[in-house]
Amino acid sequence: MLLNLTIVAGDGIGPEVTEEAIRVLDAVVSAFGHQLKLTRKNIGGAALAASNDPLPPDTLDACLKAGAVLLGAVGSPAYDKNPGHIRPEAGLLRLRKELGAFANLRPAVCIPALLENSPLRAEVVKGTDIMIVRELLGGLYFGQPRSIVGEPGSREALNTMRYSEHEIERIARVAFELARSRRHKVLSVDKANVLECSRLWRDVVSRVGTAYPDVKLTHQYVDSAAMLLVQHPTEVDVILTENMFGDILSDQAGGVVGGLGLLASASIGGAVGLYEPVHGSAPNIAGKGIANPLGAILSGAMLLRHSFQLEREAACIESAVSAALAAGHRTCDLAREGQPALGTSEMGSKVVEASRELSASHARAGAHEQPA
Repeated sequence: MLLNLTIVAGDGIGPEVTEEAIRVLDAVVSAFGHQLKLTRKNIGGAALAASNDPLPPDTLDACLKAGAVLLGAVGSPAYDKNPGHIRPEAGLLRLRKELGAFANLRPAVCIPALLENSPLRAEVVKGTDIMIVRELLGGLYFGQPRSIVGEPGSREALNTMRYSEHEIERIARVAFELARSRRHKVLSVDKANVLECSRLWRDVVSRVGTAYPDVKLTHQYVDSAAMLLVQHPTEVDVILTENMFGDILSDQAGGVVGGLGLLASASIGGAVGLYEPVHGSAPNIAGKGIANPLGAILSGAMLLRHSFQLEREAACIESAVSAALAAGHRTCDLAREGQPALGTSEMGSKVVEASRELSASHARAGAHEQPA
């Protein structure tokens, strides 16, 4: 298979971690007999610097023509005072909308080798395997009208939370379908005691849930769900929630399992999927070669699984990450006292090595399965 990818590395540590994800992808897909075709384009602050547009037309065109898009990170303090439509983040929001990527999947898995990295007791976090399904194109992030009006000292700001039944129904179906391939549980998170949007959300999710009698549906307010994530994370299977709540809860889940540097994400639902680590651009460490590339690498695994249906290859990358961590390899954000820390490229190399060993093992097993 030829895998046609558009790479938008973006800002800060984005280019550094993306390169390691590409190295791992190349090693794995080559071992399984596939090829990568890469097109590199600018987005965010890098695009603003080159063309004064956070999502240039040629970038959007390349993304729409790709089999999948791999993104690094977006954001730069150099543009913090720009108007909203020419800030780096505007490019990412536009890209998600243009791709029709309404469903954001954010797994949070406790890797056994990193039990000590969680702020929770090992017996509380061990076995945590959560999939957060976040609606990505609605709510406060996209609702209109939005504005800041008035003179300094008396300004007023307005944002609009808005959801339609169609938007809620389609994201709910994604969550229920995923739950069927996992532990058959959906926790729908809202704030229905206060917000009309959440009341509609709960009503529509409940209706959709009747079509999935094999999936247990429960509802919970977002504040209570945040407490559940800390007290009993292993009880949670699939979390279904709206845009802002999902943004917040997924970062919290990252803290529960050991850090944001581990978290991958997939934004799907349209013709082309968008894959990116959950962490930001981290400009304070950009260029130092110390960023954790595992979130980007694991995003590559999700890319193989969801855009190309290459489950064996995706599982190989995930197993390689676990193997590298089990061997004691750590970047500085994961290293505990007394543990040596690897740089970004060094950590990427350890995953590449592990993936090659796993790929070779798989190839030998496949050969033995061939008829004599």
